[in-house]
This record gives sequence, C-alpha cells and structure tokens, in this order.
Amino acid sequence: MEYEVARNDFATAGDASSNIKKILVQLGINPQIVRRTAIVTYEAEMNLVIHSIGGKIFVNISPKEIEIIAEDKGPGIEDIDLVMQEGYSTASNDIRELGFGAGMGLPNMKKFCDKFDIASEINKGTTVNMKIYIS
Repeated sequence: MEYEVARNDFATAGDASSNIKKILVQLGINPQIVRRTAIVTYEAEMNLVIHSIGGKIFVNISPKEIEIIAEDKGPGIEDIDLVMQEGYSTASNDIRELGFGAGMGLPNMKKFCDKFDIASEINKGTTVNMKIYIS
C-alpha cells in the first residue's frame, strides 16, 4: 500500500493510519499488533505533515511482519541523536498551538516497532523504516 502525505494537510492527517488499521483488523491480526502499527504509522504521518514538504508512506504486510516506510522530501535531520530524545521538537509555535510538536513522534515510532532505522540527508529528506513482527 502507498499513501501520499501532503505538507500541513491536517484535514487528512491520520487517514493512512486509520485505513491501515482497518485492513489489519479485517485480516484478523492480533489487536496489540494493530495498535502498535497504528501508532507508528500515525506518528510517521504527522511528522510528514509537520516537518517535510510532503512524502509517502509505504506499507507491506506479510505473514511474518508489517513493514512501514515513511519517506519525505524536506530539510533532512541535522542531528538524529538529538531528535530521538523524548521531548525535543523542531515544530514551530503555530504547530504547537494546534496541539502537535511535543517531540514524541520519532521516539514513539522506535518504541512501538520491533525494528527501526532512520536515514536522513540535509536538503534531501528523511526515510524511516520500521518493522513490526507478527509471528
């Protein structure tokens, strides 16, 4: 599955994670796995909406795992170790006034998946690859 995510599109933010959740429920996936997948996908969506100039989320479901890849075009991340710290955020005040930008996106993605990898290049973009094992 592939989902396009637009910059600052708060009206449709969360649609991809909701759709993926519905599909996993229909497939009879364990509710805890569905919950974890919904969390990491939602956090990835919000990061694309808030911090990038747009991107895509790819989801691959196999009998053994769910792979979520969030890929954006954007400023890139200068210091990955810093942004992985809970509470650190580069969100603007406008975004924070909307109730987002608490600095938990990437830490939550890492916390709720079984395998987490992030790669970023300044002025090119960021790719986050996450896997949640089903069995």
